[in-house]
Amino acid sequence: MIQIFTDGASSGNPGPGGYGVILRKGSHYKELSGGFRKTTNNRMELLAVITGLEAIKNLNQDVTIYSDSKYIIDSVEKKWLDSWIRKGFVGKKNKDLWMRFHSIYTQHTVRFIWVKGHAGHPENERCDTLAVEASKDKNNWKIDSVFEAEHAKIL
Repeated sequence: MIQIFTDGASSGNPGPGGYGVILRKGSHYKELSGGFRKTTNNRMELLAVITGLEAIKNLNQDVTIYSDSKYIIDSVEKKWLDSWIRKGFVGKKNKDLWMRFHSIYTQHTVRFIWVKGHAGHPENERCDTLAVEASKDKNNWKIDSVFEAEHAKIL
């Protein structure tokens, strides 16, 4: 079984943001992170999960994802995502990331475990550190072009 630990961070909502991921299977351990100049916390939480799943090299794996994001866990486990897809995401945010998530999620057997954030869970704390560091690393920020384009329309 593959374990994926995730967290997202945003300084301001929207604002600079980042995600942190730990992948673990047996003695194999890998950390991933990335930062964006303007995004939201929910987008970073979701991108952390996507990044972890996309890092898996073989299909049809048993995966447990540990997240402190009720937004993600409830959206999947309470079948909100299925409804959003059927309705074309009318009135819902983050369609681009949810569709990306769905395409990789369906290639594995995934279960979620909610962990309380900032409560001393070692991997969650490490993912938070990775996410915050990435959100502050201006030299390596990426552009969340979908979010910025959508946000520009609102203004």
